[in-house]
Amino acid sequence: MKGNSYYSRKLHSLLGVIPLSLFILSHALTNFSAAEGGPQGFKDAVAFINGLPIVSVLELVGIFLPLLFHGVYGLYLAYQSNNNLGQFSYGRNWAFTLQRVSGVITFIFVFWHVYQTRFQVFVGNISHDDLGSTMNEIATNPFFFALYVIGVVAAVFHFANGMWAFLVSWGITVGPRAQRISSYVWMVVFVIVTGLFMASLISFRGDEFQEASAALELIRGV
Repeated sequence: MKGNSYYSRKLHSLLGVIPLSLFILSHALTNFSAAEGGPQGFKDAVAFINGLPIVSVLELVGIFLPLLFHGVYGLYLAYQSNNNLGQFSYGRNWAFTLQRVSGVITFIFVFWHVYQTRFQVFVGNISHDDLGSTMNEIATNPFFFALYVIGVVAAVFHFANGMWAFLVSWGITVGPRAQRISSYVWMVVFVIVTGLFMASLISFRGDEFQEASAALELIRGV
């Protein structure tokens, strides 16, 4: 039983690092195009992603199914685990606890975000070209905006702290010095990627996206 648990945890770790990294980083860069290029820049970035060969299959097999396993098994681990307070250093104890909490928030947030965006495209309610307007509607709603800020911060923290833990558990960063340097690196990554997402969310609230959203509503009303 312990052996099965060991391999399940290793698989959980691996299937978190690869798909979550792809999901977080691709979204950060794609969404940041809204800050750099406005509605057209974001539309071009979305078109580029969706123009990749067999992108739907790659997303399903390479991102969403692994994330589903990682999320469901992660919820199981979060339910079973204690907070480890008192077993490690103060900072790492809290990082362990926040990793579990942020994992639950991230799991809910990712599926909610996918429902609001990708699923709506899939069922034909909107097109890929309408995603900028959809994000404007979300970002200009104070309640949704606050939830997105919480979800983004939780997801990026879960990614960055999870990468630190992955490098330790897989024997890549061995020893206190290597782990300390790794923690600094991933703190910087956390700040940068969070900044990209925050810039994107603020941009989605801008006048250019507001005009695009108004035009979309006009078209829908015809």
